[in-house]
Amino acid sequence: MSKVEQKLAELGLTLPPVAAPVAAYVPALRTGDLVFTSGQLPVVGGKLPTTGKVGAEVSPEEAKELAQICALNALAAVKSVVGDLDLVEQVVKVVGFVAAASDFIAVPAVVNGASELLGSVLGDAGTHARSAVGVAVLPLDAPVEVEIVVRVKAA
Repeated sequence: MSKVEQKLAELGLTLPPVAAPVAAYVPALRTGDLVFTSGQLPVVGGKLPTTGKVGAEVSPEEAKELAQICALNALAAVKSVVGDLDLVEQVVKVVGFVAAASDFIAVPAVVNGASELLGSVLGDAGTHARSAVGVAVLPLDAPVEVEIVVRVKAA
């Protein structure tokens, strides 16, 4: 078990299987020392645990937890490409999308679920640049979607 996966276990978390794509794309792609993930939905066991808009059908607290699941799915996608999460040297960028009710403005607080998870699991290597974007709708009516870019050790 990698050090990253041991840290996940200490936090009571496990790396899920890679979420199956819902359209024509791959979950992650490596180019040089960078791995780009596709947007990861908060899929658990092959389905979304909840749907709807944050600030309406989905509470901000629940959405923050869903963002954490998105980050776990993104780490699984990275592992599927590089084989070992201990090869991650730095999370370079996180982009979080929140399907927000028209009056919901706490989008960054929701995306903190992903950012905080990455920091807890990867330490300094989890520090990243970030965008948090409120949108009208996400695929499958998901409340949150997260994509990451990581730098990994050269192959």
